[in-house]
Amino acid sequence: MKQKTYVSGYFNDDKDLIVAIKKLQEKEVVIADVRTPFPVHGLDTVLNLRRSRLPKAGFVAGAVGLIVGFGFQAWVFTTGWPLNFGGKPFMSVPSFIPVAFEVTVLFAALALVFGFLIRSGLGPGAPVEIFDEEVSNDRFQILLTANATKMESSQQLLHEVGALGIKIHEPKS
Repeated sequence: MKQKTYVSGYFNDDKDLIVAIKKLQEKEVVIADVRTPFPVHGLDTVLNLRRSRLPKAGFVAGAVGLIVGFGFQAWVFTTGWPLNFGGKPFMSVPSFIPVAFEVTVLFAALALVFGFLIRSGLGPGAPVEIFDEEVSNDRFQILLTANATKMESSQQLLHEVGALGIKIHEPKS
């Protein structure tokens, strides 16, 4: 996989970042990535990001967990190993609710964790791209892809929208 060259612009304020993104979008500049030290309200709307499908995956996994938890208890207490506890019926639904709830939460949580890791491309052996360690501390960063012909224009665009600092990130050999 060929690595790309990026030009990054730095900002100290989230409001300046949003204004810069809007100006770049007016000029029809494609933004490769935006990195922030904390979640910025409205950033996903400005970048036109789709809503995540993780909640749907969590709901489906939770529903499967509920069916598995309830079904397993129903099978064990009616067919697999029926025992009479204190005279209650074999199919005592109220006593199945706590375990079914816990299995629902377990399945949903595991699905959300693994779904997030797969969707984000994270996990063991995932490539790490740290362009500037200060971004996770107190800076906001806009990344633009740049090749040899667009390098100067990308730098000029970032300067025009108010970037406090501009850096070029070459691919590592």
